[in-house]
Amino acid sequence: MTIRLHNTLTRSKEEFRPIDPQNVRMYVCGPTVYDRAHLGNARPVVVFDVLYRLLRHVYGPGHVTYVRNITDVDDRINETARKRRAAGAAGTLEELIRERTEETIAWYHADMAALGTLPPGHEPRATDHIAGMIAMIEGLIERGHAYAADGHVLFRVASYAGYGRLSGRTVEDMIAGARVEVAPYKEDPMDFVLWKPSDDDLPGWDSPWGRGRPGWHIECSAMSEALLGPEFDIHGGGIDLQFPHHENEIAQSCCAHPQAQFARTWLHNEMLMVEGRKMSKSLGNFFTVRDLLDKGVPGEVIRMVFLGTHYRKPMDWTEEKRREAEAALRRWRGLTAGIEPAASPAPGVVAALSDDLNTAGAIAELHALAGAGDGAGLLASARLMGLLTDELGHWAEAGTGALDALADRLAAARAAAMDSKDFSEVDRMKAALVAAGVEVRMSKAGVELLPGAGFDPAKLEGL
Repeated sequence: MTIRLHNTLTRSKEEFRPIDPQNVRMYVCGPTVYDRAHLGNARPVVVFDVLYRLLRHVYGPGHVTYVRNITDVDDRINETARKRRAAGAAGTLEELIRERTEETIAWYHADMAALGTLPPGHEPRATDHIAGMIAMIEGLIERGHAYAADGHVLFRVASYAGYGRLSGRTVEDMIAGARVEVAPYKEDPMDFVLWKPSDDDLPGWDSPWGRGRPGWHIECSAMSEALLGPEFDIHGGGIDLQFPHHENEIAQSCCAHPQAQFARTWLHNEMLMVEGRKMSKSLGNFFTVRDLLDKGVPGEVIRMVFLGTHYRKPMDWTEEKRREAEAALRRWRGLTAGIEPAASPAPGVVAALSDDLNTAGAIAELHALAGAGDGAGLLASARLMGLLTDELGHWAEAGTGALDALADRLAAARAAAMDSKDFSEVDRMKAALVAAGVEVRMSKAGVELLPGAGFDPAKLEGL
C-alpha cells in the first residue's frame, strides 16, 4: 500500500518513502504541562495516533518509532507555581513546579488514553535533555549561527538562507505579522532565544553562559536528534506551531547539521472551533477534554467526531456531530458484539487512510461495511482507526442490559393491549424509552430496543 501525505514544506501531496523502512521515524510536538489539555490540544494527538496506527499496519509494529515530547520547563509552568505559592502552598518554587508538572502529565496521560490513543514509543521530557541542548547551542555559536549577549544566547536568523520556507513567508512579513520581541541584546528583531538566564528562584542549569534555562524551540531540536537522529521521516503538530516554532526548529537543526535535512515530511492539522466559532474563554465555549468526559461524553465519541473531518480542514465541534457519532458507534458496537474481527481491515479503509490520512473517507467506508452487515470487516477496520476497541467500549455497555428486560415487558404489555384495546401502558413505556434516547422498533416478530443518540441509562430507572 502506497501512502501519500501532504508535505507542508513542499505544499504538495507526495508519496511517502521512509529513509529506512525498517525504522520509520516520526516526531510530534507534545504538551507544555501547565494545565489540562483542551479540545484543540487533543486534536493533533488523535490525528497522529491514526497515522502511527497506519504506519504500524503498513511497515509492522516493530518498525515505527514515534516520539512525542513533554515540555516541562516553561514560563507558564513557573507562573502557575508562583500562584500556588501565593495561595499558601508549602514548598519551594522549584518543588511546586515539579509537583505541578507531575500532576499535569498524569492528567494528560489519562485524558489521551480516554480518547483511545496509543502511547508513543518515547516521551522525552525537556528537563532530561538539557545537556544535549547546551551542546547544540555551543555548536551553533561555533558555526556563527548563534551569539551570546547579556546572559542570553540567540539564533542569528540572517545566517540561515532557508528561513521562512516552511511557512512561506518572507522575513519582512514575519516581522509585520508576529509578536517579535525587541530587546537591546538582539542583533536583529527576528533573532530568537536559545538560552536565557534564570534567577535563583526559578529552575536553572549551569551553562557556559551562566545559570539559565533553554528557549522553547531548541528543546524539540535536541530531543528529536537524541532519539531519531539529525534526519528523520515525519514531523507533525498543529498549524499554530508552523510559525515560529517549527520554522525555528528547522533553522537551528539544519544549521547544527548542515549535511542533514532534519524532517523530510511536515504535517500540520488545522484548528478547532466550537459550534462555528473559535474556542475562547471569553465566548464561554472553551472546554478541556476532561470537561467533556466529566459531562458524560465518552472518549470514543470525541475521537469519532475528530476523525469525521480531514486533518487539514478546520474542525467544528457541534452537539449534532456528537449525537451522530454516539448513535453510529452504538449501532456498530451492536453489530460487532460477540464476533471476531476479520484478519485484516477492509482495503477501502486502508486506501482512504493512505490518501493523506483521509479519516472522513475512511469513516464513510465504515458506514458502508455496517450497511452491508459485515461486522467482522467493520470491527477490524474500525480498530485500525482506534475505534470499537475493547478498552473504549465500557460506555456503550452501560444500561444496555436493562433494555432486553424492558423489551420483554413492552412486548407483554403490547400483547395485553391487543386483547383489552387499552394501549395506555404501551404508550407510556414507549414515551419513557424515547425520552431516555432509546429507539423502539415494534413489529410482528417482536419488540427491539436499541440505544440511540443521547441514550441515558439513568432515565430508565423510572421503568
